[in-house]
Amino acid sequence: MDLDTLLQFEWSLMAPEFTILIVATVLSLLDLFLRKEVNRNHFAWWAMGGIALSFVFLLSQLGHESSMILFDTYRFDPFSISFKFVLLAGTFLVILLSHSYKEAGEGGYRGEFYYFILIALLGGMMMASSADLITLFVGLEMLAIPSYILAGIQKSSTRSNESAMKYIINGGISTAITLFGFSYIYGLTGSTQLNVIAQNLSDVTQSDAEGLAIMAFLITFVGLAFKISTVPFYMWTPDVYEGSPTPVTAFLSVVSKAAGFIIILRVFMSIFGGIEGIRLNETFLESMIIFIGVLASLTMIIGNTIALRQRNMKRLLAYSSIAHAGYLLVPFVALSPMAFESMWFYMIAYMFMTLGAFAVLQVLIRQSESEDLSIFSGLFHRSPGLAILMTIFLLSLAGIPGTAGFIGKLNIFLGALFTDPGNFALVAIMLVATVISYVYYFGIFIQMFFRHAEFQTKIRMPTSISAALVICAAGTIILGLLPGTILDFYHQHVDFNQLTDSLWK
Repeated sequence: MDLDTLLQFEWSLMAPEFTILIVATVLSLLDLFLRKEVNRNHFAWWAMGGIALSFVFLLSQLGHESSMILFDTYRFDPFSISFKFVLLAGTFLVILLSHSYKEAGEGGYRGEFYYFILIALLGGMMMASSADLITLFVGLEMLAIPSYILAGIQKSSTRSNESAMKYIINGGISTAITLFGFSYIYGLTGSTQLNVIAQNLSDVTQSDAEGLAIMAFLITFVGLAFKISTVPFYMWTPDVYEGSPTPVTAFLSVVSKAAGFIIILRVFMSIFGGIEGIRLNETFLESMIIFIGVLASLTMIIGNTIALRQRNMKRLLAYSSIAHAGYLLVPFVALSPMAFESMWFYMIAYMFMTLGAFAVLQVLIRQSESEDLSIFSGLFHRSPGLAILMTIFLLSLAGIPGTAGFIGKLNIFLGALFTDPGNFALVAIMLVATVISYVYYFGIFIQMFFRHAEFQTKIRMPTSISAALVICAAGTIILGLLPGTILDFYHQHVDFNQLTDSLWK
């Protein structure tokens, strides 16, 4: 590839990615050459500034026509822009949480935390724009490898070391399975580009190799299901969430999970969504719906049921995160015209309510040096404001009207039911799972409002945590009461009805 060819690419479309890359590189060099006495916590402001600038560049791309560069391996379309917003906003809030992070026996983060988390963010952004299996895999590993390091970044903590070990072992197995599925896809179609694969796979599904196409679908989905913690590939999640530092747990729960859904949507909707299925008048993806529907149902039920027995708050939120992965699979099963909009909105709602809950949890863990459910006892008497904020986040996680979580679940319900009445069973399971979640969410309410305080120490709120709590609470309430504020603005620039077309073409 010569210089003239390189200059022909519209590199300005990659301004958000280049910004994150440059800031991560600068921070790594500063960390290398600055004296050890220099406080690396200031790197947080550099990182957040880089994310804010990347966000501005991304806003400038709204309304830009879909285009591809790097020989059709990197795509800029409504899909990529939509989900990059979620990744950028989630990482910004996680870094805000991490700025004041400190646990018993541990200092604050060293400089490597901030550029590792930016590299992981860059990997997620690459996955959102990838139009080739190779670039998808590179983005996946750019996200995964820094995540393994972040899970074990507290080298003096045995729990952190254990979580990193379990994460990298399970992640390695997942990567191997995903690559095995990709190899089947490449072997069947002779290409790694998603649009070419979709064209060639259409001929495969109408031939004697149809069984191999089914195998490719199942193996690839199983490998990627690890990333979103669905049943039965969720066993790593509670252990890794419990052992990781709280901001890292928040990152894995929100940003990493969102990236997992991004790659699943990009791969399966673009490759299998528009080709003829096993039965007449069905696409291949629709033929596989029963498999995904069973997976979603088990994930919702098992995640919420096991959460009932948890006393450790990180493990409780881990099983809650597993259940929410099941909720997000419902619109993927329904394949309604509202599927992308429902999933995108729910990811934003989930980001605000989950990161808000982790922010409160981080404050209480630091004050009490415990992760037990009892740290919430008497919280309303010790800090009424913090208890009210946690109430907002819990109500949203439970899906109570007036919150972002309720609107997100309602969109999923309506999209599934109106697309096909046959989805009633799946929606009913989602309702039952939601009701089960009330038990452990409301159990936290009982601790906050009706139990005597076990800890009398005054709760101190760092400025960065306060800012994160205000942003998350405002987002949860506004999206719950005025969901049209964000959707109307976004519909002016991105037509969600064209998202499927942008993936299939």
